[in-house]
Amino acid sequence: MSLKLGLPVAGGLLIADQISKWWILEILRLPERFQVKLLDLGALGFDFTMVWNRGVTFGLLAGDAPWHRLLLAVLAMVVVGFLLRWMARAENRLTAVALGGIVGGAIGNVIDRLRFGAVVDFADFWIGSFHWYVFNLADAAIVLGVIALMGDALFRPRATAKETP
Repeated sequence: MSLKLGLPVAGGLLIADQISKWWILEILRLPERFQVKLLDLGALGFDFTMVWNRGVTFGLLAGDAPWHRLLLAVLAMVVVGFLLRWMARAENRLTAVALGGIVGGAIGNVIDRLRFGAVVDFADFWIGSFHWYVFNLADAAIVLGVIALMGDALFRPRATAKETP
């Protein structure tokens, strides 16, 4: 049952992620414009800002060499394989959905890395002069999936095994 729930989440997220990136690149043409202001409430705002992320989370392990992007893509796919195995054995719906979001997001970013040599990031939230890292839908799904897994691990009531005499 876990794969029947998690795989559609992964597939739907992957499709939504790739459509959003296609729209950003081909319709909005953000690489040419660099930034589009969307919401400015004075101290709080949201923009589309073009960033080509050549690293992993928060730009760590960034590099421009062709072997580098291939190495990061292979590493991500190894992690996806592990997560799919975990998804097949998931004990509850939350875990299956969270893993589906992480898998879909990871594959979406791998596709970018192989197509463009970098991940397409564009969502830019800011408060005052502080800008959080620019991200995309895949990144958001990965982060929310990890938070859901951590919450499940920390707060789900566990059945206690009965002691044998």
